[in-house]
Amino acid sequence: MEKLKAANLFRSELLPVSGKLVERYNQCLVKLGFMPTKLTQFSIDGIGWSPEIAEEKSEMHYLNNGEANPHGILISPLQKGKPVYVPFHTFDREIMQFVFRVHGQKITDITRDCAICLDFDQKIDVFYEPLDLLKYKDVQIRFHLINDLDKAQKKQLQLIEKFKKNQNFIDEGLHSKLLESAKKYGDLRNRDLELPDLQFTTESFYTRAFGGVYVLRDFIMPIVIFEDLHWYKEAIKDTVYEVLIYHVSQPELMEKLRDHVLIECDLEKVVKTDRYDRVKKMELAESLTEPNHPICDILNDSVLFKSYLNKLDIESRKRVMSVERYLEKMEVSNQYKISDIVDSKMYEALHNPHSSLKAKHQDLIWQLLVNISPKDVLFLYWYDKEAFYQEFNNWEDSLQDWVIQTIRNNI
Repeated sequence: MEKLKAANLFRSELLPVSGKLVERYNQCLVKLGFMPTKLTQFSIDGIGWSPEIAEEKSEMHYLNNGEANPHGILISPLQKGKPVYVPFHTFDREIMQFVFRVHGQKITDITRDCAICLDFDQKIDVFYEPLDLLKYKDVQIRFHLINDLDKAQKKQLQLIEKFKKNQNFIDEGLHSKLLESAKKYGDLRNRDLELPDLQFTTESFYTRAFGGVYVLRDFIMPIVIFEDLHWYKEAIKDTVYEVLIYHVSQPELMEKLRDHVLIECDLEKVVKTDRYDRVKKMELAESLTEPNHPICDILNDSVLFKSYLNKLDIESRKRVMSVERYLEKMEVSNQYKISDIVDSKMYEALHNPHSSLKAKHQDLIWQLLVNISPKDVLFLYWYDKEAFYQEFNNWEDSLQDWVIQTIRNNI
């Protein structure tokens, strides 16, 4: 990961936390029912998640009370616009944008001396079965201030009103209460501490619950796609919902996505793109065994690329060049099927979301496609960073250099 950090490609926009902010963050953790961190400094993203605390607790999603109850923490207005690095749902980023768009000014004021706990309530206290995810509709976003600062404000205002009445201004006991409140909380008279609940309506989404599930429900018919084989087998036993259920590795899935006008692939067009070039190079890199040159040089130098392509066994050579072989054969005769010549995983990797889809749906389908066939390193980095980081650690050192170079050239 050091290479990615040096290239500013690994969680480079985290917000450092130390001093008084650590205390406030811990107060939020306790208020949400979690144990405080022992760290004296760490960093957080836009929703308040910290990689250092996740490592300390050995729990990636330590801000969740079970898979059905995610939370967030706001301790600084600087969290506005920060990435959400490990979202539990794909709509988490949208929710945080929504929160700051509506309550941004108040959050700036409140986090001067306080912190805010976020509760994302989708009216499901606990999941029992995988298809409970179909119940997701509206998410109620609730805000809770540490030390109940909003309640302290009401009490302080009540004391002030009492002070103004009759001869209460000479009441020494009342003086003491006012001074005690002012010392502890400051002057709260002109602070706007009310954060009304917000409602966010979900559409199609991906969640990390049940090992990772795509819920596509804004199209011809609801489709639920599982990454975890166990939960897929559990889901297909459910006869209550009228829904199509697939595992991400099923070959039939791609055909169904095409039938539902969710994805498309025009090989004649895509073969002219940088994306095809990246996929082909990655295919070659994965086929190499003990090359005499650095992989980065082989992929960047057309002469070396051809040299090593010709050194491959015939089946590997056909696989790397399968798309171009298919298009060449189609110029002579249309009797060939794509499946007869083009490698299936390579073909899957060259699909893209259907052009008719809304932008947010396209992003979701891109993520699904890179999970089905993660051969485009750039799109894997863009749409599923955690999967990218796992893959990156397994790549040869020189291949890592090429991947970093490829990503930086496209940012």
